[in-house]
Amino acid sequence: MKGRGSSTRWLVGALVVALSGLALAVEPRLLGHFPDLDGLRRVAAQWQGGSAPASRTAPPAAPPATLSRSDAPVAGPVQRTALEGGRVVVRLDAEERDRVGVETARVAPMRHRIEIQAYGSVLDLARVTDLTNAYASAQAMLRTAQAKADVSKSALQRARSLGQYATQVQVETAEGTYQTDQAALSAAQSQVRTLAATAQQEWGPEIGRAIVERSSAVTRLIERTEFLVQVTLPPGETLKGRPDLAFAEVPPQSERVALRYVSPATRTDQRIQGVSLFYTVAGDSGLLPGMSTLAFITTDRGANGLLVPEGAVVHWQGGAWFYRAVADGAFARHRLLPGTPMSADSFVVGDLAEETEIVTQGAQALLSEEARAQSPAPMDDDD
Repeated sequence: MKGRGSSTRWLVGALVVALSGLALAVEPRLLGHFPDLDGLRRVAAQWQGGSAPASRTAPPAAPPATLSRSDAPVAGPVQRTALEGGRVVVRLDAEERDRVGVETARVAPMRHRIEIQAYGSVLDLARVTDLTNAYASAQAMLRTAQAKADVSKSALQRARSLGQYATQVQVETAEGTYQTDQAALSAAQSQVRTLAATAQQEWGPEIGRAIVERSSAVTRLIERTEFLVQVTLPPGETLKGRPDLAFAEVPPQSERVALRYVSPATRTDQRIQGVSLFYTVAGDSGLLPGMSTLAFITTDRGANGLLVPEGAVVHWQGGAWFYRAVADGAFARHRLLPGTPMSADSFVVGDLAEETEIVTQGAQALLSEEARAQSPAPMDDDD
């Protein structure tokens, strides 16, 4: 039995040494929690010798614990919004404003000529080309008929001047030729007059006269150097005076291009049923025949207020807004009232009576910051 006990103690000692080595191989940081290997060998030798170890060497102090990156405290988001005076105010320092692209401008209230929003259609000018060519052909036929009539008239006069030396047949033949040429001349003249009247009826006096005279104005239209735009006002809207200042928006970026006034239109747009006007636009403007566009006509009517650029307006919760400064580095939303008049591609805001600093660029970034602050905070995971 003594041999069996010694064998058991030896196996236990070997098992302790094996497990300790395995632990150190898997996790070297446990080395500080165990005695050194010489101590382990002494422990194993004591077990093999049949006696338990008298005492244990105290393990060295564990190294100070260090926080991993995941255990480090996370700073909360910087609060840039606050509720002041019943409104949400967004505060940004100069560096933050530069980073998000916020730009401001001080504007003062003054009187501005307002714009009317109208609806434009770029017309197909095939009919103008046809009328121009038809009128040119009719004029050529008229000159031919006139020449024939002049010749036959001279022949008739010579036949009559011969008196008894001219036979009756010669005189009658000359008279018949003259009458025929006169009828052809009358028909040619009527054709020219009809085409001239048709041109004015279809396109108005300005374009109609350009077709008849084949002036440079109609030549630019035929050669597509310019396009003809029919601009129709909203129903019930009228204009006083000559509306020379007008613009059209070119899709898809809605860039404005200048329109040149020609004349009142001879027809209206059946979809809108308003007063229509003819304008021309440059052929390289981006507009093409068949396209529809928004047009803006400057009127002689005026409105008092601040000019807020259209690009400074943001849309949220069913309304239109722009941001204005309420303090140094602090901005609040200001509602753009429905029906606010426009002037020079800007809104004329009449409910601010004093000079105001408005945000001209970066309003969307301020709105995003405000919406982020009003959204519910994410809940912690229960796990």
